Amino acid sequence: MAAVKGFRQDLLPLELREFPTSSPWCQRWNGRRHAWRHVSEGGFDARRYVVGAVSEEEAKAFVVRHHYSGSYPVAVRRLGLFDVSEGDRVLAGVAVFGVPAGPRVLTHALPELRPTSEALELARFVLHTNCPGNSESWFLARCFEDLRAAGVQGVVSFADPVPRRGADGRLVAVGHVGTIYQATNALYTGRATPRTLKILPDGQVLSERAVQKVRRQEQGHRYAERILCSFGAQPLRAGDDPALWLRQALAEAGVRTLRHRGAHRYVFRLPARRREREAIRLGVQLDPRYPKVPDPDPWAPPGHFRATNAL
Repeated sequence: MAAVKGFRQDLLPLELREFPTSSPWCQRWNGRRHAWRHVSEGGFDARRYVVGAVSEEEAKAFVVRHHYSGSYPVAVRRLGLFDVSEGDRVLAGVAVFGVPAGPRVLTHALPELRPTSEALELARFVLHTNCPGNSESWFLARCFEDLRAAGVQGVVSFADPVPRRGADGRLVAVGHVGTIYQATNALYTGRATPRTLKILPDGQVLSERAVQKVRRQEQGHRYAERILCSFGAQPLRAGDDPALWLRQALAEAGVRTLRHRGAHRYVFRLPARRREREAIRLGVQLDPRYPKVPDPDPWAPPGHFRATNAL
């Protein structure tokens, strides 16, 4: 996709976080770097777009290329936002709904709904910088219509409020409070479980599941080992104790630890009728106060610009 008029990366500080839901600025992604679009460009024209199923291959390529995580989850349903203004269907956004590694993430929040069929996690939601302001709320509403028609009654989604930087100081994840979820009236249920993250030198997270695969030499361990070796760890040799090797490899690769207070958790109850929505029991307590400011940047360079949501 070519750059378009209105893509104002230059207008705002590069490290600006999220805006409040009433703000005219909308966050976008391109090549895993965030940018901003303003609704004054003309706003969203639904006649230019359609929402439909997207293949696993196409969805994964788009998400890995543009989403800040650089990773793709296990997907149950994949929906794309297609720009049809020029006649062709050009993929401009992707929403991925799936089941997290631990299904309890869903049953904890929505205990009476069956994971994979009645309850899903919104695992990735990313729009390209070509999408004008207000695209996300329209896209998300169409996604929920599709899920509702398929029998899905509840969606859980998380917003990671902790900024992350690479070892070179480059901001990789800006820290989100879930502005789009707040704008679409999601139920806020506080923070998920606190945890300690292992951060690779490029700012990405080495998942605890990947670490466990190496330690126990489970299926998929070689992929995790190659990641560590790509950052300078010595290869695991025959006869090495995997647990001891892992400890040394983490140090050799320059992996840092980050204490995470827990992502913000949002819940959507999808039935169209209010009575049916309210009949879906939550397993977590509601918090009427939406979070407004991301967590402090743990590795902020001295004197860097500390943006807030007060703009």
